[in-house]
Amino acid sequence: MKHQHSSDPPPTRTGGLSDRPGEEIVRLLAPRLAYFAGVARTEHVTRAAHEMQVPQSTLSRAIVRLEQDLGVDLFARHGRTVSLTPAGRAFLVPVERALGEVEKAAESVRADADPESGKVAFGFLHTMGTETVPGLLRAFRSDHPRIRFSLVQNYGEAMLERLRAGELDLCLTSPVPDAPDLVARRLDEQRLRLVVPEDHRLAARRRVRLAEAADESFVTLEPGYGLRRITDDLCAQAGFTPRIAFEGEEAETLRGLVAAGLGVALLPPPAVPRPGVVELAVTGQRAVREIGVAWLEGHPDTPPVAAFKAFLLSRRGRLLPGQSTAG
Repeated sequence: MKHQHSSDPPPTRTGGLSDRPGEEIVRLLAPRLAYFAGVARTEHVTRAAHEMQVPQSTLSRAIVRLEQDLGVDLFARHGRTVSLTPAGRAFLVPVERALGEVEKAAESVRADADPESGKVAFGFLHTMGTETVPGLLRAFRSDHPRIRFSLVQNYGEAMLERLRAGELDLCLTSPVPDAPDLVARRLDEQRLRLVVPEDHRLAARRRVRLAEAADESFVTLEPGYGLRRITDDLCAQAGFTPRIAFEGEEAETLRGLVAAGLGVALLPPPAVPRPGVVELAVTGQRAVREIGVAWLEGHPDTPPVAAFKAFLLSRRGRLLPGQSTAG
């Protein structure tokens, strides 16, 4: 390609990209951008080819094709050396920025997949955040001290949505999901207790049938939470529909409402005993919630995710120390 003098008319090119969709432009240009940046950096095709470890003919053809696709000259040729044209200088700045972002993204995903220091995106229920999850992470990191975690606390359905969106690698949830696009394994279960105010008519009891609370006002989690579904199901099994006085998003908040005398609640055991309430064992039916780990079917695991998944599966029946009923 001859050098264009300032008095020359602008080049006429055919087969450019002006009439092509944006996605097609990206697909055609992307493989050549690193070649362009390498030649721009060295201003010498032979030297750039050597540094990039590609044949000079391959590099030259890529640059020519890039110019043809764009419809502009990016370089002025001076024997064996080249220099950027004004269009080439304008093009170089965003190209280097884009290549830098690609490099950072590549470094990030490689770092996240590193067996020794990679990252696990892990979701879990709010009720597991005070004691259970910190204990699990402490035990896991005794053998994997450099693995990092991105932790998400949420209710079950929201976590499964994030799992499906690729934002989580694993999640601890309840009930254990049964869906064709997910793999789930039951790990443990918690006995649920009827929590009543300390001055309640049932507070002197140690055990109670749920039907004895049929006339009580209940405080529960909002619809969509797994524990709410379990509460509704257990009450239905006991022969009544609970009269809901308050709905919340967090179990300890519900305990506070119970302590204030605003209702009773079916809840898992607290991490720390709460004053002002009495927790009664429920008899006559199996009042438990199952806890399981879930992940996306067919989703390949990085080494750190695989290691943490194996660790969680190894804790079956002892995920919840002092609270488990699983054998």
